[in-house]
Amino acid sequence: MNRINLSLFIPRADIEVYLERLAAEINRSYQDKPLVVIGVLKGSFIFMADLIRRLNMPVELEFVGLASYGQNTQSSGKVRLTRPLKRDITGKDVLVVEDIVDSGLTISYLLKYLKRRKANSVKLCALLSKPSRRICPVEIDYLGCEVADKFLVGYGLDRGECHRQLPEIFALEEQPDADKP
Repeated sequence: MNRINLSLFIPRADIEVYLERLAAEINRSYQDKPLVVIGVLKGSFIFMADLIRRLNMPVELEFVGLASYGQNTQSSGKVRLTRPLKRDITGKDVLVVEDIVDSGLTISYLLKYLKRRKANSVKLCALLSKPSRRICPVEIDYLGCEVADKFLVGYGLDRGECHRQLPEIFALEEQPDADKP
């Protein structure tokens, strides 16, 4: 069995700076126009909650569920819709909120899914992006920051459903137990 080592990667103060900047950009873009904000479950829920409290326009909330990781630290490459969109977005401005864009496969799948539903516009807001891992090109309209190719947990990000509750973002490193052969 391996021990898990967490090292602080993005402190809460930096997350707050990203939130303020992103909210200001979104507020300028939509200026009191109603907005449907769609969170990608489960990872985006903390980021989304903090972000929408800073928005000035009328906001409708929705969630979708997608899966491509399971219990692994690498995407399987196969995206499954686990919770489809429940509301009609025809003619509405939509902002997708994602915790991290990694390979781009999952978010590309979702953006195509939403565009087929005839929204007026579909934009993407991501807290983090790992461009070094990108397989599918993705345009991120509102981005917190780019990060190195490390497995990150905390602030909604998880590994096997654990560590989401941490208030900051940590790099996860597995280390073999020293006393095991």
